[in-house]
Amino acid sequence: MDDDWGINKLHGNLHQRAKELREEVTPMEEKLWQAVRSKRLGGFKFRRQHPIGPYIVDFFCFAKRLVIEIDGEVHQQQKDYDEARTLDLNDRGYSVLRFTNEEIDRRFDQVLKTILEKLSE
Repeated sequence: MDDDWGINKLHGNLHQRAKELREEVTPMEEKLWQAVRSKRLGGFKFRRQHPIGPYIVDFFCFAKRLVIEIDGEVHQQQKDYDEARTLDLNDRGYSVLRFTNEEIDRRFDQVLKTILEKLSE
């Protein structure tokens, strides 16, 4: 039986894996987390490494159904998968913003501005 998040028995281990990922945070994930945690960005609550359906997303704002993904080097080899995942999340009613590590590192103010603009829609 699915709950509100669309998680079923087949994906029961996602919660454990999400917990592990929260302990294995990358530097760019940590940088963004410090900016969005505790309602620091526009007063919106974010969760990190959050299960949605068969996926674990990097950041999630429930109030706006907004997913934020940070694409590191591994994502260079999995662009087709990332695109299909984004389309699937869109089909499930979620908006997805993707940023590269380089964007987080070098254009952080612009990243935050883009997120705030999306939250304001």
